[in-house]
Amino acid sequence: MKPYADITDPALAKALAHPLRTHLLSALEGRTASPSELAVELDAPLGVLSYHVRRLNALGLVKLVKSVPRRGAVEHYYTATARPRITDAGWAATPSIVKQATVKPRLDQIGSEAYTALSEGGFDARETHLTRSPITVDSKGWKQLARKLESLTDDVQRIEAESTKRLAQADHEGEQEVTVVLMLFHRPASIPAPATEQQHKDGRPTRRRQVRTR
Repeated sequence: MKPYADITDPALAKALAHPLRTHLLSALEGRTASPSELAVELDAPLGVLSYHVRRLNALGLVKLVKSVPRRGAVEHYYTATARPRITDAGWAATPSIVKQATVKPRLDQIGSEAYTALSEGGFDARETHLTRSPITVDSKGWKQLARKLESLTDDVQRIEAESTKRLAQADHEGEQEVTVVLMLFHRPASIPAPATEQQHKDGRPTRRRQVRTR
């Protein structure tokens, strides 16, 4: 299990904003690869990719695992050491343009992974969960939602840590690769707000629209 690295420094958050670095961290999660292998996999120039690998190594997010002589040269192999998680304080101090550059590749990655999973039966399990709940809250409610998701993220890490121990004892029998996506954001002005609660003729309140796929 890769530990989470809480990023508070906005300069470090800015360093993670490059989309190629996001893809590199994902590609090196749970595996070891060389820049030349990653360059082919990510369709990026070797020189450019090697530079970003070195930057991630300097930031402590990837580490050199081994060096192998190859035809008069040395090929270096890296793996991810941590999953970066930008703290609220770090995010608040990050410029808006950097926030956009940070979020976009992650949304692209989520969309690509989700659509691939859909085509391969990744949403077939009974416990699969996908919920979209457009709601209206005040500032207190917004902060409550943020704290709840932060707490849930901590629970996800705890569950993963406990699972890792059990899998090690069971020789990885029953191991499942899953993805958990949590998002909280302000709805764009171009998207209509959900209808306010109305009363049925019998006096019962209607519920706000909630879209859930299982």
